[in-house]
Amino acid sequence: MCPTTTIDTIVDRNGARALFGIRWGLVPSWWSKPLKELRLATFNARAETVAEKPFFREAFKRKRCLIPVSGYYEWKDTPEGKQPYYFTARDGSPALTIAGLWDEWHDKASGETLKSCTMIITGPNEFVAQVHDRMPALLADRDFEP
Repeated sequence: MCPTTTIDTIVDRNGARALFGIRWGLVPSWWSKPLKELRLATFNARAETVAEKPFFREAFKRKRCLIPVSGYYEWKDTPEGKQPYYFTARDGSPALTIAGLWDEWHDKASGETLKSCTMIITGPNEFVAQVHDRMPALLADRDFEP
């Protein structure tokens, strides 16, 4: 999946989890310009600053989500060019869960509502650090509610 495509996202709806297809690349509800004027890379939010950055702080307070994935790519610069590395669960389980944020934006021109999300990223564990200096914030089942 590439940023701005629709990805599976689990959000809280009235106390129950619900799965939605949501645009990957957060558009905050307060964004007042047309979508095409959003030039920032909002598909990842750094865990260290997510509570403070204007683009993410409101969603961080109120609209957290779970992003189930079978794995994810990190890219390493090599002399031959960028090399993709695909990371999956060590135990072979079919899914990982990434911490995320979501929001709903209303397009003033069309009147349509767009749901969008971002993945929270953090420093790498020892294994991923061999390839990249960041990785998604992965959650265990016990961490879903908090």
